[in-house]
Amino acid sequence: MSKKKSSKAALEYHAKLPKGKIEVVPTKPHSTQRDLSLAYSPGVADPCIEIDKNPAAVYDYTTKGNLVAVISNGTAVLGLGDIGPHASKPVMEGKGLLFKIFADIDVFDIEVDASDVERFVSTVKAISPTFGGINLEDIGAPEAFEIERRLKEELDIPVMHDDQHGTAIITAAALKNALEINGKKIDEVLVVVSGAGAAAMSCIDLYTRMGVKKENIIMTDSKGVIHVDRDNLDEMKRAFATSRNVKTLEEAMVGADVFLGLSIANIVNEKMIQSMSKDPIVFALANPDPEIAYELAVQSRDDIIMGTGRSDHPNQVNNVLGFPYIFRGALDVRSTAINEEMKMAAVNAIAGLAKEPVPNTVSEAYGQKNISFGKELIIPKPMDPRLITWVSMAVAKAAIDSGVAQKEITDWGAYEKSLEKRLGNDNALLRNLTIRAQRNPKRVVYAEGDNFKILKAAETVLEEGIAQPILLGNEEKILKLIAENNLDLPNVEIVDCKSANMLEKRVEFGKLLFEKRKRKGLTEHECIQLMRGRNYFGAMLVESGFADAVISGMTRNYPKVIRPALQILGMEEDVPLVSGMYILQTKKGPVFFADTTVNVNPNPDELVEIAISVDKTVRKMGILPRMAFLSYSNFGSSKGSDPEKMASAVAKLKVRRPDIIVDGELQANFALNKDRLNEIFPFSELKNGNVNTLIFPNLSAGNISFMLLQEMTGFDYIGPILIGLRKSFQILQMNTSVKEIVSVTTLAVLDAQSKI
Repeated sequence: MSKKKSSKAALEYHAKLPKGKIEVVPTKPHSTQRDLSLAYSPGVADPCIEIDKNPAAVYDYTTKGNLVAVISNGTAVLGLGDIGPHASKPVMEGKGLLFKIFADIDVFDIEVDASDVERFVSTVKAISPTFGGINLEDIGAPEAFEIERRLKEELDIPVMHDDQHGTAIITAAALKNALEINGKKIDEVLVVVSGAGAAAMSCIDLYTRMGVKKENIIMTDSKGVIHVDRDNLDEMKRAFATSRNVKTLEEAMVGADVFLGLSIANIVNEKMIQSMSKDPIVFALANPDPEIAYELAVQSRDDIIMGTGRSDHPNQVNNVLGFPYIFRGALDVRSTAINEEMKMAAVNAIAGLAKEPVPNTVSEAYGQKNISFGKELIIPKPMDPRLITWVSMAVAKAAIDSGVAQKEITDWGAYEKSLEKRLGNDNALLRNLTIRAQRNPKRVVYAEGDNFKILKAAETVLEEGIAQPILLGNEEKILKLIAENNLDLPNVEIVDCKSANMLEKRVEFGKLLFEKRKRKGLTEHECIQLMRGRNYFGAMLVESGFADAVISGMTRNYPKVIRPALQILGMEEDVPLVSGMYILQTKKGPVFFADTTVNVNPNPDELVEIAISVDKTVRKMGILPRMAFLSYSNFGSSKGSDPEKMASAVAKLKVRRPDIIVDGELQANFALNKDRLNEIFPFSELKNGNVNTLIFPNLSAGNISFMLLQEMTGFDYIGPILIGLRKSFQILQMNTSVKEIVSVTTLAVLDAQSKI
């Protein structure tokens, strides 16, 4: 992605309303006067009195126990340097977003206009009663060391400078596993470090605690090797100064076992990698471009174990593997600190998880089969859902064992389940699906290529590497729209199916359609004329193998769009009907709605076919469906054609597919409330688990229910998804958003991948 393209997309992302990336959302009822009197005056006085009598009660009556401050003064922001507190705010908001989606921790970002240690420390101390933990971020060295040291000494809540310790913890876990793979002993390896900032110092400090000897460490900065002969070294650098006869990074690399890069891009070359010892370990972590490109490094040595900060290569060293879960564990036991025992527990948990069998959902997300512990998996993938349990539980236990916890956990099984439930609070499904699409992008036809939203979505999918767009429409009009809106669609393919130069292709496609429909009322001339329509032409592009998927529906009603897909592409083998599905992304995880777009009033046998198709589709997404057939009745409590139809469909489905977890007929409130269902209908096959798939009795019920929920709750959604076609053809809602077009494109690519 070009810098210009990246900058434009990033600015648009942050400027879109609402501004920024995080907001405050009420967590208690507030619709009545009584609610407000409890939330504020006079009811709020009661918890105040209780906290005054017992300060620890603040954790019972406020958000303190789940609230972290992400604090910076903007003196060392990413690779931008000292840009000040205002310019650092987007980064701090971003960190807050990661805390929330990965560990369900609430965040206030605090940007402090204070570059000197004393003023910064006093400011943070003054606001610390608000928070359960402090995450320091992007603070320049050497002040960062003193700030963290002071705050850890003077506050009774966990404090961690993630730039230092997060990188140290993740690379320490990677180092531990890499040494196990290549059979080297940690107290014997020679470690070369490029960079001497806060992260590098913290890494080396942790490595020495693990067993690396100080005399086996060579650090370099912008002036060369940090040597005992150099003048004007600060206290931290002098502690790791070497007496070896080396002056440059190139000299230091000769015979080295480990290289850790936390500096700048492209300062290491092939010769330097080749000069390292047998089975070298290289962590090149400069972002966005590492000290040596991944491809160059692995080409220079076939015995190398390589890690970078990039997501497009194996062994991504990403702090998100650590900080959300470290704070999660610390908060859950009300720890007064994040100590060395807790950091080492995180190291061991991350390293241990990498050795466990990788779940199919993770393998599928990264488009790799049989991912297992080895040179290309020395640390877990950032999207591994088990991180929250492995790391948080290890950290919490270490806090208890080391005496800094103020709250005991007695039921670890229950705690593990509570952590798993927190995973539903993010959009992990769409992120996983996007990663899978990016692994094998497809050629996607946009039938309405002269629509601005379509063009904007095409720009996004091209930028993200999800698909290669093909735009149908008038070339002059499309190019004008691209120019007027400054869209970045270089060399995009445009096809005008009505133009004279497409006559031969229209005739070819028309004849192919005639062969399919000649006994179904269409003449050859009519078929050729139909090819002037973009939906017919687009479907034929897919049928003929020129493209892999079609997206349409922005400006046409559903029946007109689906007809060409049915006539040209037809249905999958052994699938007697197509159906439509939406995905609502709720705080409890995704919920699948079907049929919401196609079948007006399906009979029991058709409902069975819909359910089987939905089950197959949901499983492809790495989720086990738990399916409820909905009506206005619970297990025969009310009579009527719909309840009877749904009950009959469930009975037929259980006979035909006993492996599907299903029950009904059920009212929606019982289906979606596990406790209510267990209490009233303990015999249900859906008890003791959350229903995630809803089958509706007719199109009105399904479509109306979904649209109401989506508009009233504001939850994100994906869809509609057309299920059952032989090849990929997806139909949008009329006047849908760019974000939704991108989501549907992602699903269209995944559908195309499965139909090769």
